[in-house]
Amino acid sequence: MDTQRVESLISSINSKKGMNLTDLSDFIDAVAKRSIENELIVKWLKAVHSNGISGEETTRLTRGMMESGAVLEWDDNTRVVDKHSTGGVGDKMSLILAPALAACGLKVPMLAGRGLGHTGGTIDKLESIPGFNCSLNPEEMKKQVMKLGCCIAAQNDAIAPADGLLYAIRDVTNTIDSIPLITASIISKKAAEGLGSLVLDVKCGSAAFMKTRDDAEELAISMVSAAKGLGINATAQITQMDYPIGRYIGNSLEVMGSIEVLQGRGSKDTRELVVLQGSALLQQSKITKNMQSGIEMMNHVLDNGTALQYFEEMCVLQGVDKDIAKELIQSPKSILPKSKYITDISAIGSGYVSEIDSMVLAGIARSHGAGRFALEDLIVPEIGFEIIVTRGQYLNQGDNWVRVHHNDALTDQQTSSLNSTLTLKSIREKGKSRLIKNIL
Repeated sequence: MDTQRVESLISSINSKKGMNLTDLSDFIDAVAKRSIENELIVKWLKAVHSNGISGEETTRLTRGMMESGAVLEWDDNTRVVDKHSTGGVGDKMSLILAPALAACGLKVPMLAGRGLGHTGGTIDKLESIPGFNCSLNPEEMKKQVMKLGCCIAAQNDAIAPADGLLYAIRDVTNTIDSIPLITASIISKKAAEGLGSLVLDVKCGSAAFMKTRDDAEELAISMVSAAKGLGINATAQITQMDYPIGRYIGNSLEVMGSIEVLQGRGSKDTRELVVLQGSALLQQSKITKNMQSGIEMMNHVLDNGTALQYFEEMCVLQGVDKDIAKELIQSPKSILPKSKYITDISAIGSGYVSEIDSMVLAGIARSHGAGRFALEDLIVPEIGFEIIVTRGQYLNQGDNWVRVHHNDALTDQQTSSLNSTLTLKSIREKGKSRLIKNIL
């Protein structure tokens, strides 16, 4: 694509006259083939970031990014589903949801990412399991999904390669926080899975990318619109992210928490989100007639051990030794990596547990290796936190409330931060649902 056509695209964005959609498709094709100068890509990204683009243009951008690489094809994609979360502290739902949905008869070709920021990603968590291989190509993904019903694989250059370059440039040009660019990046990869249905979990709150409800709704509506424009039956759930999800924060610890839920126990709020997302996908795929039937089916496969069996088989098919996989689902602590030190932190006051500052916990965990500062950083899987209280529980001064799993000593500053992270109140507050709003 020649420079003049790219400059024309940029000019049309800046003047808000609307892009030539054929030129836009050719631009994305050139990005995927790496046949365009990065300087022009930067100018285009900054124009989109500053001025925005229309819904129609966002959908065309998303389609071009999807078609820039491999797209999984199914004879019938009615029951091919996935979910995407915008991320949160303790967000481990994918590890539970994929095998649970497979146990309900759905096909889940899940592409997931590594974390860059305050927590690890789904792939980082799975790679804390000895032998787990997330490097599946599209053909291997499809083969496993046809055999078992689910896989969880790392995003790779075969899928939406245009997004790989655009995201890398966005990361260094301060153009990350653009609703159209976020939408196209997320939906293009999900659409490349050949989905029939998709649920989007858009986190909202102090520990989320979208801090306000208005911003979360804007992103949710944009993503649902783009997905529907590509023929995917999509819904979004806006959920609270002002309090850690579940009992565990950290990669191997969150695997342990996921297995506890798959064993039919575990954190109630983790299970609530898994059931919420799963029941929506069951209804969208017409396996169940309504949300309540989906909730019952999800609870059934979690309680009777079927979802756990699918998780075990997924581990084996993705490289884990059979004996290790069997021991993992029975006693995850005996298989997963362990930290050198475990330190309990006690409450400095008394009262009912009201808030725990998720970002403080995530920041400390990240500084000890649970998250990345740069893409090339290595994750230390055993680092993290175990929250040993529940919201609304009464604590006396001196009672332990969190357990730190660490290899290096905690600094005085970190200990001080942990002491101020917990908010206790004299009156017990009513329990809060994670779900804020559905976007259809």
